[in-house]
Amino acid sequence: MTDTTTTILSQRVMALAESETLKMARMARELRALGHDVISLSLGEPDFDTPDFIKDAAYQALKDGYTKYTPVAGLPELTKAVSEKFKRDNNLDYRPEQIVVSNGAKQTVYNLCQALLDPGDEVVVFAPYWVSYWEIVKLSGGVPVPVYAGVERDFKPTPEQLAAAITERTKFVLFSSPCNPTGTVFDREELKAYADVIAPHQHVLIVSDEIYEYINFTHEHVSIGSFPNVKDRTITINGFAKGFAMTGWRLGYMGAPRFIADACSKIQGQVTSGASSFGQKAGAVALMGDLGPTEKMREAFRERRDIVLSMLEEIPGIKANHPDGAFYVFPDISAYFGKSDGQTIIHNSDDFCDYVMSGAYVGLVSGAAFGDPNCFRLSYAASEEQLREAIRRMKDILGRLK
Repeated sequence: MTDTTTTILSQRVMALAESETLKMARMARELRALGHDVISLSLGEPDFDTPDFIKDAAYQALKDGYTKYTPVAGLPELTKAVSEKFKRDNNLDYRPEQIVVSNGAKQTVYNLCQALLDPGDEVVVFAPYWVSYWEIVKLSGGVPVPVYAGVERDFKPTPEQLAAAITERTKFVLFSSPCNPTGTVFDREELKAYADVIAPHQHVLIVSDEIYEYINFTHEHVSIGSFPNVKDRTITINGFAKGFAMTGWRLGYMGAPRFIADACSKIQGQVTSGASSFGQKAGAVALMGDLGPTEKMREAFRERRDIVLSMLEEIPGIKANHPDGAFYVFPDISAYFGKSDGQTIIHNSDDFCDYVMSGAYVGLVSGAAFGDPNCFRLSYAASEEQLREAIRRMKDILGRLK
């Protein structure tokens, strides 16, 4: 990069890391273009199609002329549907005016950070974390403070760790459940313990990302905002991408205290304005409609998880937890560090993923991007055939390392 380039670009963008998941997806496309049979297990995108009744609702909205601007915070029928969904599924009391619909849950996180953070404000982030949390907090002038737990604890920090991380500069605590990248699901008792730690700190908010809510194999999804001692300080994020296979629709939402919802709407009004009108019409139908397709998708993911775990158990040196949600496994592969095939030495998870991609044409994402350099993320949002072949290739090439 030339000196001129570095002078022209802002320090903000120069300090921003590229999304590791998108980087690996790009590498997969480039290798395919060279004729290689690449199996990409890097992106967090369901391989199912959006259910027909949701697509039909969007098509009908288009025919009915819903092609214009919408209120920034969302169409009234969608904010009402979100409010009802929160009450029905999560025991959360967010009124429609406390809902902000955005162009994906990622924009919701960005809106929140822009609305809440001043330079130097701290955000406690459960680690491993979704890659964009860290970068969005930094982009907004905040300081991310990781609270880490490894595979031996199912990636669940203790309440004591959380308590030690909170300072007078802490603005909010941020986590996801089910979790990207680990698949970890926090149960009622664990969330209650976190709520009890945070409750006495009146200046600390909670941001709970529940985008994988419907891909939960435990049969109980618990929202931390349902606990009375923190309900007035909890922002709950959700969306349509994962549970309804609507990634390309770019549609997310949040429920928040009214003053925060208003602030986020103010930010969004200067950045993108409202989400697509016909997409929002379809979103309202999705929330109030048949969850049968979502449940079938969840069961398919459960079956794939079990296949992946059973096959990974056959590869020496890979240590995985038993994820209860989402569609990822996040194994620890530190046993391979220092090993070599005679030409390549594996120093870290970046080397590990590059070795598997270049030698087996299987796309994984290094755990370093998620706050755990001992691990890698594998998405099992792929066909059973692809998963079996990918792990067979991995086992073969990793067997060359001594």
